[in-house]
Amino acid sequence: MMNKDFEAELALRTDIINRAIEELLPSEEGPQSTILRACGYSVRNGGKRMRPLFMQSVYRLLGGSEEEKLWPFMAGLEMMHSSSLVHDDLPCMDNDRLRRGKPSTWAQFGVDMGTLAGDGLMIYAFETMLKSGFPDDIKLRAMQVLAEKSGIFGMVGGQTVDVELTGNIPDPDTLRFIYEKKTGALIEAAFRMGAIAAGADAETERAFEEAGLAVGMAFQIRDDILDVTSTSEELGKTAHADDRNAKMTWVSFYGLDQSEKDVVRYTDQALGLISDYEEGWFLEELLRRLIDRKY
Repeated sequence: MMNKDFEAELALRTDIINRAIEELLPSEEGPQSTILRACGYSVRNGGKRMRPLFMQSVYRLLGGSEEEKLWPFMAGLEMMHSSSLVHDDLPCMDNDRLRRGKPSTWAQFGVDMGTLAGDGLMIYAFETMLKSGFPDDIKLRAMQVLAEKSGIFGMVGGQTVDVELTGNIPDPDTLRFIYEKKTGALIEAAFRMGAIAAGADAETERAFEEAGLAVGMAFQIRDDILDVTSTSEELGKTAHADDRNAKMTWVSFYGLDQSEKDVVRYTDQALGLISDYEEGWFLEELLRRLIDRKY
């Protein structure tokens, strides 16, 4: 496939995901309309939709053919991801007023509504997934994966260790733990949920989970690189935030050169796990572009 074909396909797939999210966001009415608007603002505020793109791509390359049933899974995952960003930006965490070139949720609606919006999106993610037309056993397995990967043994657990180590130097194993959980876990969830929805066997599901973990590592290390090499305008969020918050990153621990090599290494690991699939061209190109992204 030529690059222009990829760009057209990316736009098409992203449009499908955005339509799914828009259809499944709650109506912003009623006495609690403020929190509903804050939740909608948080999810609608741009983003590359990488996690639902990963899920959708895995589902398709494994032969999934009832994609509208996948919409609540994709939307729920993006809601969960958005909730983590809302909380990350809060003054008690990263204290960031900018997200994707716009005021972060708490800066727009206040700290109280920002906190509640993050809470609300986490729970509404599961309400949304329940709307899927997949059989109950598939819905239950997918929801179990998202709960595990987003909770205290996943994303929240990684964030906990990251916060506790602010201003300190972790050992390599702890730094990797933070990355695997804080960022990698939700990307693992995307790959696994796509495989579950497609009816993959246990071995295939495990292989795609492993691929998702490698992608998550590459994705976060690239974020670290961009944090020190890009401007706030390019990133759509505050550049050099990790230094400002005294956070140890892959770049500060291993240096830029090694970090660049590790992005390639982890991406190659993921590519090696999906290269045998004839319909994997889109996912392969998507992963390759993660290596060179500038924002």
